[in-house]
Amino acid sequence: MRLRTLPLAAASAAALLTAGVLPAHASARSAARSAPRRAQEGSVSAADLLAKVTSCSQISNGMYKTDDETSATVPVCGKNGAVFWKADMDVDCDGQRTAYCNEDHDPWYQDDTAFHQSDGKPLKAESLPYVVVPGSSSIWNYAGAGIKGGGVVAVIYRDKVEYAVVGDTGPTQLIGEASYATAKALGIDPDPAHGGVDSGVTYILFKNSKVSPIESHGAAASLGDQLAKQFLAAG
Repeated sequence: MRLRTLPLAAASAAALLTAGVLPAHASARSAARSAPRRAQEGSVSAADLLAKVTSCSQISNGMYKTDDETSATVPVCGKNGAVFWKADMDVDCDGQRTAYCNEDHDPWYQDDTAFHQSDGKPLKAESLPYVVVPGSSSIWNYAGAGIKGGGVVAVIYRDKVEYAVVGDTGPTQLIGEASYATAKALGIDPDPAHGGVDSGVTYILFKNSKVSPIESHGAAASLGDQLAKQFLAAG
């Protein structure tokens, strides 16, 4: 995940933690992160999906960094009507302000997302599993590859599969980011400042798919399970 320099407020919070004094909002966040994890979604196993993406037919013109300070080593690959990559997971808390996604908890918080709900409002990172795709560049143009806002993504970490939507765009040189809700569902620390995971996350994006409305996670899970089965059956 990206190593970022925290502002003074975050540094002060770290000092409180070191001293054994836990702010009230930190206690609430800790409780939220320790809540029981949801069972795997759908009927397709993580092992079966991962077995299909052991090799890469590269479709990107170059490779991406997972963090500003790392080398570019991650290609975008294509297979069976999908694109995929293997990277880290940084936590995106952008979109509507909520109890855990706001300026107080996320030093890089932005109150908008590239794609919006059916009512025109930004997405809600705290409750909606979504994935961030790199902004279009000479490396790769997601739209040209059939990837749309609201498209379905299977996100795999260890033995868990979580279905998400394409919900935001990020830096043109970086890859490997998903919403607070995605991280939490996969058992990854969803703290936008200190959470995420350094490696081991696979993102499979199904081409020309679209969830409507984009904010319906149930629709994403249902369509995702169907598309994952087709992905496996394609050989």
